[in-house]
Amino acid sequence: MGLTWTRENPPHWDEEKAAIVGGAPVGIFELPDYKPGDVLPGEWWRVEDEAGVAGYGWMDTVWGDAEILLAVAPTRQKQGVGGFILDHLEEEARARGLNHLYNSVRPTHPERERVTRFLESRRFKPSRDGVILRRVVAAKK
Repeated sequence: MGLTWTRENPPHWDEEKAAIVGGAPVGIFELPDYKPGDVLPGEWWRVEDEAGVAGYGWMDTVWGDAEILLAVAPTRQKQGVGGFILDHLEEEARARGLNHLYNSVRPTHPERERVTRFLESRRFKPSRDGVILRRVVAAKK
């Protein structure tokens, strides 16, 4: 069985998110102090396989563009999970008729250069306002 993409409706803060997203090294995310069961803003998708939860994708839509977040379990990094998440976030954006996906790799991110290179290898480009963005490609007909 391969990776699965499951929309959480509604999304809640839970043990897996606390471990993967909340457990990320200091400087990657700036999160409120969520408690188990708290409803979360935006749209969340869980990525898992027979080994368990491999990561999460998040999207928040504003004025035809979507800010995204991807979080991959430390034991699953460099195994294609991040690319899987980005591909599926683009599919979600395309289905909504959105123009761009964007992400802000925080200056405090301990692996900022590596993450930025990864995003640039996936068609993201730096913008003037400090975010890195990627045009949503229309589906092939």
